[in-house]
Amino acid sequence: MSLISSPGDEGRSRRRLTVDIRDSMRELSMQLTLLNQRVSARIEVRPVDLNCLDVIARRGPLSPSALARHTGLHPATITGILDRLERAHWVVRDRDPHDRRAVLVRALPDRGAEIFRLYAGMNSAVERICADYADEELRLLADFLHRTAAAGGVATDELAADQPAGGE
Repeated sequence: MSLISSPGDEGRSRRRLTVDIRDSMRELSMQLTLLNQRVSARIEVRPVDLNCLDVIARRGPLSPSALARHTGLHPATITGILDRLERAHWVVRDRDPHDRRAVLVRALPDRGAEIFRLYAGMNSAVERICADYADEELRLLADFLHRTAAAGGVATDELAADQPAGGE
């Protein structure tokens, strides 16, 4: 057993770490999907509706066509989602002040606390995890997550560009 590592050992170690990161991201994605399903069930909307509500809350007010672009959903699907969210008093559709023929969708801010409470357990857990890291480490993690999210957007756009006409 040698105490000196070879360049091959470093390469294998790096590959193992990269695989571990990818596997952990897949597990995180699965756990967040399950959490979102539970939250959507609690507020009595579909998971896709909750995703759209999040986009509206974070980026809105926005037009239904902009929501369709941000979510990758067909505009007809967006209409049904907005109808359900509006009936449940999560969003409202207002006339666009710049184009009276157009509509902008906005989330109702007084309802956000209901959802925030349902994510409180996860938010608290993340706060506790972050407390274990130094500021510089958190900056590194934040950079990694931002870059990973951007890479996910690029991969999504590439798949959408390769999609046959008529697909969703």
